[in-house]
Amino acid sequence: MSRSSIQIKRSLKAGAAYFALVFALGFLLGTVRVLMLVPQFGELYSGLIELPIILTAAWFICRWLVNRFALDNHRSARLLMGITAFLLLMMAEWVLSMALFGRSFDEHVLFYRSPHAILGMAGQVAFAVFPVLVGRSRA
Repeated sequence: MSRSSIQIKRSLKAGAAYFALVFALGFLLGTVRVLMLVPQFGELYSGLIELPIILTAAWFICRWLVNRFALDNHRSARLLMGITAFLLLMMAEWVLSMALFGRSFDEHVLFYRSPHAILGMAGQVAFAVFPVLVGRSRA
């Protein structure tokens, strides 16, 4: 197996792990946000409270996974990790939107016009870019 195909496999596995760990944490934080914060502060301000917490955690999870999977410092390997995680996240959000809220695909896409959903999407884009930014530690 060539070095590049090994890096591709590692990047895909790292992206799937990154998605799974951050999604699980986001699901927990989202539950707390919806049940405890939204009634007091509304959707937008609750998102503003949650976003720095999830992004900080995502940054550290990302760094750990880049090192754990020994991804090259070449941006292409880490970009693939971020794209993989982002696509898995978008698919999971769409499935949950349909399953939990009964939204059609069109309704799900239209949901992203609200201010709190735009804020969430900005966080998701940052999540996707983190692998390119973190680099690998020289341990």
